[in-house]
Amino acid sequence: MVVLLKSITCLMNQLPLPFLQAAGRGLGRLAYRIDRRHRDIALSNLRGAFGREKGARELASIAVRLFENLGMNMMEFSRVPWLKRGNLKGYVQCEGFENLREALKRGKGVIFITGHLGNWELMAAYYGLKGYPLDIVVRDLDSPLVDDFVRWVRTRSGNRVVPKRKSMRELLRTLRGGGIVGILLDQNVTWSEGVFVNFFGKLACTNKGAALLAVASGSPVIPTFIVREGGRHRIIIGREIEVVNSGERRSDVVENTYRFTRAIEDMVRRYPDQWFWIHQRWKSRPENDPRRGTDMAAPVQEPVKVRKSR
Repeated sequence: MVVLLKSITCLMNQLPLPFLQAAGRGLGRLAYRIDRRHRDIALSNLRGAFGREKGARELASIAVRLFENLGMNMMEFSRVPWLKRGNLKGYVQCEGFENLREALKRGKGVIFITGHLGNWELMAAYYGLKGYPLDIVVRDLDSPLVDDFVRWVRTRSGNRVVPKRKSMRELLRTLRGGGIVGILLDQNVTWSEGVFVNFFGKLACTNKGAALLAVASGSPVIPTFIVREGGRHRIIIGREIEVVNSGERRSDVVENTYRFTRAIEDMVRRYPDQWFWIHQRWKSRPENDPRRGTDMAAPVQEPVKVRKSR
């Protein structure tokens, strides 16, 4: 099965990129029409985030473009394992690389914070091909065969996959060696894994591992994202996010997780049609926490004033 999937990607890699992208857009539009479940999730999430700012027609347009982007991502995914450094010129550009270089000079490695925006798989491959390989924290996929294939794609550029269930020790070792860790921090987690912080005006259960890792390692935390611009892509490396380390572990975890999440929200507001709205980001609720009312309950951030889109 894995050999077959590899062969298919090899064949698809021979097709012109514009053709693959056009096919991806078409598949995305088709999926929007027939995949009612995910369409409804996307529209519901968009209404919750932008309902007071954007009308129904605009939200539907954003949802259609989201599906188109996901379709193109799927088609471009077949090219990722065959990319060479020379293929990046004219296809992927990067701004803010000086922010990464300056952070690495401190000798404590770097923690990249990112989200499912644009073609995030391509962004990871870009760093590996450029000579800045990442430790990518991932959850094992339900199908072992598919997981093996996706792992192969993600590591072809020189990156390393670290399973989320046993990541902390491995990531600390990487950071102490001056390496880079990449963490996707924009998906719902269970109460035991997360803290509740504000995301688009509503509490979202967010993995606390990045905040714990940042304090334990003392490594600089930098946001990085990729956005689609026509047939090309632009990677944005932001400025370092200041990490709070007051010694109050519980409150520090909440505050730092919020700061990381706020960086993601800022980018999603700028490019709402490229974020993964089909995910049930607000599924876990603090009122349903089975440990509610005890010291073991997931920490909850104090209310934060809702910000509007720029």
